[in-house]
Amino acid sequence: MKSLSLALISTLLLLVSCSDTNKSQEPPMTLNQAAECFVKLSLSIGHHHEYYVDAYYGPEEWRSAEKVALTTLETNAGNLINEIQSIEPEKGQEIRKELLLIQTLAAKAFIGQLNGVTLSFDEESQAFYDAVSPKFNQAELNSILEKLDTMVPGEGELSTRMINFNANFIIAKDKLDAVFTAAINESRIRTKKYIDLDEKENFSLEYVTNKVWSGYNWYKGKSYSLIQMNTDFPIRIDRAIDLASHEGYPGHHVFNSLMEKHLVDGKGWMEYSVYPLFSPLSLLAEGSANYGIEVAFNHEERVKFEKAVLFPLAGLNVDQADLYYEIQEVMQKLSYAGNMIAQQYLDGEIDKNTAIELQMKYSLTSREKSTQHIAFIEVNRAYVINYNLGQDIVKQYVEKLVGDGGEEKKWQVFMDLLSNPRTASMMQ
Repeated sequence: MKSLSLALISTLLLLVSCSDTNKSQEPPMTLNQAAECFVKLSLSIGHHHEYYVDAYYGPEEWRSAEKVALTTLETNAGNLINEIQSIEPEKGQEIRKELLLIQTLAAKAFIGQLNGVTLSFDEESQAFYDAVSPKFNQAELNSILEKLDTMVPGEGELSTRMINFNANFIIAKDKLDAVFTAAINESRIRTKKYIDLDEKENFSLEYVTNKVWSGYNWYKGKSYSLIQMNTDFPIRIDRAIDLASHEGYPGHHVFNSLMEKHLVDGKGWMEYSVYPLFSPLSLLAEGSANYGIEVAFNHEERVKFEKAVLFPLAGLNVDQADLYYEIQEVMQKLSYAGNMIAQQYLDGEIDKNTAIELQMKYSLTSREKSTQHIAFIEVNRAYVINYNLGQDIVKQYVEKLVGDGGEEKKWQVFMDLLSNPRTASMMQ
């Protein structure tokens, strides 16, 4: 008889330690044991979906388990949920237990979907992200388009005028690196004024193509990130601060760094050593990264910095900058149109071509750019709610706690949230 491989032994030990619920033979799990099981469960799901594990910086040997059948993983997830529910948390760890339970419930729902369970858009967003996007009808969205129609200069269709107007603010490819480097450096300086990051924290910046996203942060652990910017389509000047803050400071890079520093290294809470992309943690991650832009730069400071530093670096004229920012502010009110389009498309209410047409209408972008966005929806599905709804939930949560406090208080509350995560329902 052949000897068992180390990987198979590891898998069998995982199944025994993380799925045995016979309490008559063994004492209940502790939160630390449940956390380890959650990490191993997440890594196992990653064998079935290449994008599920967005970041991992736990023990390397936990990666070694062989691929486990989805039916087995679903059983293990159910058993782990039962174990977590029965745990009596130590004082001060009640929120830890609640979030671990919500994360594990989401993992079980994701396994079910991989195993053929059909969820509607709203059911999926609730199960994976602990939230449902508010509804906007097309009449409300059309009224915003009517306002834009009076603001955008030129003649002809609104979409054509918008594309032509925005072309005045595109960063030439040979100037992208200088502009993005300046934007990230400024975001970093502003963030480190209020948030104590590791002395060795750092990042690398790469420019890539052929992606469905515009920017991505690949957190590698030890306060180091690889930040990638997609150059498939022209990038406008306002996206420099957006992406610098969202992907870097005080966005994804800072969020992951603080979780690793305070929760994994500081408290030994290993559940935070893995970041499952399709999980409730993503609403906080994307929402805080978007809200973090205005934490780092209030509107006046941002416009001043972009006009004084980024416009010259990009070789752009500032004559129409004020109108540009006014238009962008109104455009923000159309952000939930993307959720509406995703819901209708994924629920089968409209076909792909109609989805692209609607995306063109409400984003006022080209067919090619709108097609890219629909491709993002096809890959990430209900994940799209995390950007706008996540931003609104995080903003409301932080500003309620800040009250009449000033900028320093806002940074403190924001940092506390990143260091002690909450899901959507826990912030409402």
